[in-house]
Amino acid sequence: MLKRVLTVSTVCFMLTSCVSSKIYEDLKTKYDDLKAENELLMAQLDGQGNSDPSYGLENLKKDLEQLKAEKTALAMELSAVKSNYDRLKESYEALEANSSSALQENLKRNRELLKELEAKEKALAEEANRLTILQKKLQDRSQRVEELEAIIAAKDAQMKALKDAISAALTNFEGNGLTVEQRDGKVYVSMENKLLFESGSWAVNSRGREAVVALGNVLAQNKEIAVLIEGHTDNVPYSGNGNIESNWDLSTKRATAIVTILTQNPNIPKDNLTAAGRGEFAPIAPNTTAEGKAKNRRIEVILTPKLDEISKLLNDI
Repeated sequence: MLKRVLTVSTVCFMLTSCVSSKIYEDLKTKYDDLKAENELLMAQLDGQGNSDPSYGLENLKKDLEQLKAEKTALAMELSAVKSNYDRLKESYEALEANSSSALQENLKRNRELLKELEAKEKALAEEANRLTILQKKLQDRSQRVEELEAIIAAKDAQMKALKDAISAALTNFEGNGLTVEQRDGKVYVSMENKLLFESGSWAVNSRGREAVVALGNVLAQNKEIAVLIEGHTDNVPYSGNGNIESNWDLSTKRATAIVTILTQNPNIPKDNLTAAGRGEFAPIAPNTTAEGKAKNRRIEVILTPKLDEISKLLNDI
């Protein structure tokens, strides 16, 4: 019986090594108490204590039963503590493993996000820089457009003033085969051949010369105007004599005759003047009536503002 008690005590002692120090100390204290009680029982067995053997035996049995009960309770308590400890340890290890894995994954994801953010910031900076450049170009272009609009407006005003001046200078000829109009930014002076030439001739008559000289006086005051003189005929084939071979040739000579008169004005830059023959190929009325043919036989003086400034601005836009 004593051996069993000792064995229980020994087992309890060995189990203490598996738990924490606090639990160990508690169990060791209980062990010391049991050991003291065991020594007391041994003394009683040796005849010490109560002299009545039956009394000592009964007490020993009670003590033994109590020790067994306490041993069972301690074993259960120890088992429960050990189970809790093992569960806590497993939970901690799992948490540590999971936390480490999650931390590594988060770090990896954070690095990837950081790279993406840096790339987007770089792209955004490039876009912002490009936007700044585009805004600067747009501002420059808007400024040039405003300058262009101002120049065009000035040219339109200039051409209107020129048209008014020509109309005033040729007022005695308007309605007699001469018209002056402004369209498409240009001024068109149209003179029918009946005002300028005899039939089949390219020599300007006196009345026509007066009109051309009056026109030249206005052009001399507007040296920034390009002057195109176009000769036109009806569709009746030329049948005259001399060096003329066709309506085209006749229209060219008539245009040249007008240029010759204008060049006699020294204030008109000669490089402003251009003569061209269009023959019968640019009619303004049907050639099916005498009236229509008369309108097609004409000299057109087309006045155009020089567009060097506008061309330069258009190239810069």
